[in-house]
Amino acid sequence: MGLFGGNYERAGSGIAKNAPKKKGLFRFFEIFGRKFWKLIELNLLYFLFFLPLLGAVLLYFVVQSGVGFTLAVACLILFVILIGPATAAHMKILKNFVMEKPTFLVNEFFRTIRTEFKHSLVIGLIDCLLVCCIAAAFYVYPKLIEQTGSKLFYVFFAITLSVGLIVLIMNFYMFLMMISTNLSLKNVVKNAFALSVVALKTNAVTLLILVAVIAVYVLVFLFVNLRYSMILLFLLPFMPASWLGLVIAFQCYPVIQKYIINPYYEQRGEVNPELLDTTSEEETVFEDMGGKEKPIEPKSKKGRNRNSGSSRSHKGKIIS
Repeated sequence: MGLFGGNYERAGSGIAKNAPKKKGLFRFFEIFGRKFWKLIELNLLYFLFFLPLLGAVLLYFVVQSGVGFTLAVACLILFVILIGPATAAHMKILKNFVMEKPTFLVNEFFRTIRTEFKHSLVIGLIDCLLVCCIAAAFYVYPKLIEQTGSKLFYVFFAITLSVGLIVLIMNFYMFLMMISTNLSLKNVVKNAFALSVVALKTNAVTLLILVAVIAVYVLVFLFVNLRYSMILLFLLPFMPASWLGLVIAFQCYPVIQKYIINPYYEQRGEVNPELLDTTSEEETVFEDMGGKEKPIEPKSKKGRNRNSGSSRSHKGKIIS
């Protein structure tokens, strides 16, 4: 007897192997729904690498002593070292989700940290330095404008923000390109800068989604009762880093395929393996009957009891 009286023992006709894939927003939400719990797991894993930053803040403000300051600096250095490799691993998992590749999440995450540590460390250091520069600009330039009355500092402030915006958009591509190609770090940065200009529409949509989500968080913290706004703070380990990362991977990886990966194979007279099916019709030994099978009615209780111990599921090799 099925749950709440439903007959869940009956097998349907299956899913056709060559069924057309959904596109655009429908495909994104299909992936999002299918990987919902994996995204929460990935977000929690990624959040662990922000703990040194939180520790540095707490040590600096709570333990107001020389030892506390030293420990805060040590935690901050650890964060700066780890955040780049962790972000590369984060984007590798999300790219696999977008490409619908089977993935051992934890194993793939830490393996990517090891293999991409050098280049991702450099990018992480640059990002942290840039964040510090922008934060300083928001503090210093308004003070200078107020003290001197010179409008020239508005120009410097605008230049700093523009550079920060360009580097942010470049980050949409740098980590994805790093874990998908064997390009040098110099060429990764160069291509990321080119794509930040070439794919203006894609970049604008992605940026607007990120700004909207961040704006919601900021507005809630500023204007909503503290008791309710703290709920969003407690949800940070579970969302929205992986959700926003999935948006970036979904939007930007096809751009990398179009401009970086596909041309490489076209020059060699080949086709990007990511665009091919895993098996061709000529190599098929057994025909896939998904969508063609007749529904299977459940066996009688007598027959089921007699054969209940003879059924075994086959576990094939999972290629990630």
